Amino acid sequence: MAMKINQDECVGCGTCAGTCPVGAIKEDGGKYKVTESECVECGACVSVCPVGAIKQP
Repeated sequence: MAMKINQDECVGCGTCAGTCPVGAIKEDGGKYKVTESECVECGACVSVCPVGAIKQP
């Protein structure tokens, strides 16, 4: 199951997108979302989110 970004907590900084090794995180309306079919569940994005908006399933 792919990582989830809480849209209420996301501040749109883009740090997660720059960290994703497969490019599964994309900007969408000022916030970021994980493309579930591309996510390899490595968790790299979880540790770099400055506000803790990304959760592992």
